[in-house]
Amino acid sequence: MAKQKKTPRPKAETPKGFRDYFGADVAERKAMLDAIAGVYHRYGFEALESSAVETVEALGKFLPDVDRPNEGVFAWQEDDDQTWLALRYDLTAPLARVYAQHRNDLPTPYRRFAMGPVWRNEKPGPGRFRQFYQCDADTVGTNSVAADAEICMMLADALEAVGIERGDYVIRVNNRKVLNGVLEVAGLPEEATRERGIVLRAIDKLDRLGADGVRALLGDGRKDESGDFTEGAGLTDTQSDAIMAFMDARRDDAEATLARLAEIIGDNAVGTEGVSELAQIATLMNTAGYRPDRIIIDPSVVRGLGYYTGPVFEAELTFEIKDEKGRPRQFGSVAGGGRYDDLVKRFTGQAVPATGISIGVDRLLAALRAKGRTEGQSIGPVVVTVMD
Repeated sequence: MAKQKKTPRPKAETPKGFRDYFGADVAERKAMLDAIAGVYHRYGFEALESSAVETVEALGKFLPDVDRPNEGVFAWQEDDDQTWLALRYDLTAPLARVYAQHRNDLPTPYRRFAMGPVWRNEKPGPGRFRQFYQCDADTVGTNSVAADAEICMMLADALEAVGIERGDYVIRVNNRKVLNGVLEVAGLPEEATRERGIVLRAIDKLDRLGADGVRALLGDGRKDESGDFTEGAGLTDTQSDAIMAFMDARRDDAEATLARLAEIIGDNAVGTEGVSELAQIATLMNTAGYRPDRIIIDPSVVRGLGYYTGPVFEAELTFEIKDEKGRPRQFGSVAGGGRYDDLVKRFTGQAVPATGISIGVDRLLAALRAKGRTEGQSIGPVVVTVMD
């Protein structure tokens, strides 16, 4: 009789792209999120916990950086009705579904915050995991740019509440309408989706590539140090000049920056509307006491996701840290967001204005550790014994 083979023992290892969180990690994250939640509560936002699983149909086409909805997510098909389900890839798409489903029972505007894990079926890398935490706050149901300004002010207060001191961060604000107006002035209509996409990605790389690198991507293309070639947008020198002028439009104060943007935009209707909205936001910020040491108007902010329709914002930490080779560099972005007036429309058929922000929890926690605001280790539990 043949000897039965033993079933091999499973390997005790974390799946690729995932990680385990131990005592100090869990305790520090909870303390940080509790501080942020306290700020959100004071602004009148209420908590929402939505399902970790959504239908692929509900997640829709807005999955970052992919064309098909069931790519980039962890998805499976139900046996009974063949419905495709997936783990949520962010906290915004579930909000759109929740609002569309319960809008008759929710206040207008509906202001909520949500905190929890999200999942991306992407290639993992250093510091890039397939499961990570997000912390979102959104306002649904108002067109007023006061809601956008409030989100930015609340984000500034939240960063300071967790230990990021004033002067160590800046929240940069732009408007996609201004950028769309600049693209039209440069001769790139909405139909030129390929060229527009390359231009947006090029602008977003300004900090890393510099002005010369961006201009190369606007033109024929760019070859990096390794010899890899990235195809450019193929713009003429005149078109590239218009884009570069937009990127260099920031001045010492909001009023001067807005004047320069208006000069570049000219009489373009979409761009003019965007400049007007930025002017309203700047006025609200100044009136509320949020000066340029906390929040600024910065035309270089583009935000990558395609659903942004108006103001966009990004929180950047400005203090220096050392990279893995000991070289100094700025910490960079820890939060981003903007206005997305068309996301709920997929469910209702009617445009529903919305705006919000998302904080990268793991990055913000890493920043606090870099600043020495957390200990990085848990103390306790302490056991006291009494013996004779």
